[in-house]
Amino acid sequence: MIFKRINVKTYLNIITSASLIFTSCKTEHKDESKELPGGAYRGGFLRVNEVENIKSLFPIAIGEVNTHHIGAQVYEGLVKFNTTDLSIRPCIAYKWEVSDDLKTYTFHLRKGVKFHDDPCFPDGKGREVTANDFKYCFEKLCSPDPNNQQFQVTFKNRVLGANEFFEGKSKELTGVKVINDSTLSIELYQPDPTFIQILSMPGCFVFPKEAYEKYGQDMRTKCVGTGPFYIETIKEGEIILMKRNPNYWAKDEHGNQLPYLDGIKWTFIKEKKSEILEFKRGNIDLIYRIPVEIFPEVMGKLEEAKKRKFDFAVESSPLLSTFYIGFNVQTNPVFKKKEVRLAFNYAIDRDKIANFTIQGEGTAAKYGMVPYYEVFEKEGYDYKFVGGFTYDPQKAKDLLAKAGYPNGKGFPEITLNVNSGGGDRNILVADVVKKMLEENLGIKINIQINTFPEHIENVAQGKSDFFRFAWVGDYPDPETFLVLFYGKNVPSSLQEKSYVNMFRYINPKFDSILEASKKIADSKERMKTLALAEREVILDPPFIPIFYDDNFILEQNNVRNAPANAINFWDFSTTYLVPAEVTAKK
Repeated sequence: MIFKRINVKTYLNIITSASLIFTSCKTEHKDESKELPGGAYRGGFLRVNEVENIKSLFPIAIGEVNTHHIGAQVYEGLVKFNTTDLSIRPCIAYKWEVSDDLKTYTFHLRKGVKFHDDPCFPDGKGREVTANDFKYCFEKLCSPDPNNQQFQVTFKNRVLGANEFFEGKSKELTGVKVINDSTLSIELYQPDPTFIQILSMPGCFVFPKEAYEKYGQDMRTKCVGTGPFYIETIKEGEIILMKRNPNYWAKDEHGNQLPYLDGIKWTFIKEKKSEILEFKRGNIDLIYRIPVEIFPEVMGKLEEAKKRKFDFAVESSPLLSTFYIGFNVQTNPVFKKKEVRLAFNYAIDRDKIANFTIQGEGTAAKYGMVPYYEVFEKEGYDYKFVGGFTYDPQKAKDLLAKAGYPNGKGFPEITLNVNSGGGDRNILVADVVKKMLEENLGIKINIQINTFPEHIENVAQGKSDFFRFAWVGDYPDPETFLVLFYGKNVPSSLQEKSYVNMFRYINPKFDSILEASKKIADSKERMKTLALAEREVILDPPFIPIFYDDNFILEQNNVRNAPANAINFWDFSTTYLVPAEVTAKK
């Protein structure tokens, strides 16, 4: 994967003499720093802002980007992603073997990895992690907790005995075996090329039994892990203060103890304009997603930002993220009709939204749920075969008429549910989508705005039948997007929450193709089969793809090694801050 300083041709004609909002009003932020062998610096607090409140930091309940950002600094699993190229690297497991039949993984744990110090332990001191801790946590992962958002996308239909344990048919997760304190084996139903990546997900993080027994459901904010940082203070909606874990197991290639930072301060400024103001004042070190309203101004200083000539830098990378509008195909009778959903798709001008509404912050969704990614295409994913939706108002009208609503006559008034936060982008896009659908189809749409946690719950509970959402890949593979449509993830009752397949979409042909892909060893053939599965969804779409996000991160000029990758995975263990006097000399 290639990471780069931004190179967006669209903005090359912007007047470069235009005033940039970041060149003034910056306050001083001083930290005592020490240069280490290899050139990194020890010390300082990294200040990061999230625009949404946390829902839960308990590993099996993590389902949003912001909670993953935070949780990944505190918790770890057997393996983790390399933040640069997204390859899998050892974490608490320092090595592993895979059996000849590719169904059994045997992991060997590092000695001396300890949980954070916490009152849940008898002496308040964190004890060493053992294989039994992973067995315990994996059984929690496979338990029917109403807040469990991870089982369906991790161990379900993958790990031997996981389904039976979840359904209460077995008292033990038979596919996970503790061989000794430092050795663990996991047996799968069948070979799975993505399983090692699955183990990097939040649901596979380890935590001590003592913490769950002491805190129970309070573990949504009481975090005890093994990560490079521990949480000292949480004031929900205001601040999370993390401190450096003095007992962290990892060292860098020069023998320096990680992490480099003294800690991380997370704030929760909801409005992007206010967030930007704090950034230019020097009170925030790093923000992601540059607001629509200032995007051209930032791009206007492209070359300067690339060379860190100003007080900020812009990092960019591809991002596996799709912004879409979803239909609940079970709760509203009109959305059960395929022609209605197709009509909505052809009534949307995605180019106009990408170029004008979000001003180049993303690219028009010309294909389906799987965003265009050059790596996937080279591996055999056939985007042209998958197809997508063009802007065709007449075709949209014809389809709606075929569904029984000529010129929108008789079509019920509907509500588009949108979450607040993240600046004005969600609302701007919702307004444009509403206008396009009303003008092209002759229907009436209202917009309902809720907070992000409320929005997630409403959609999962089936209370929203027409909703805005976005999905960032959990791992770099098309499967992480296609699992959203898997019919066997739909609860049997409308009263049960559906966190993964929020559309409550069931397509037996799609399910059979997706299942078949899991049995294919050849990588290119597997990718071809996954594309075939997505084509079935395009023919019967339970969603409207709007645009694919690009990954832009704005950082102060003294920030080094901040992660930028296609799945927005953050690991700040090797991030460091260059002292102001050193930055000034460069």
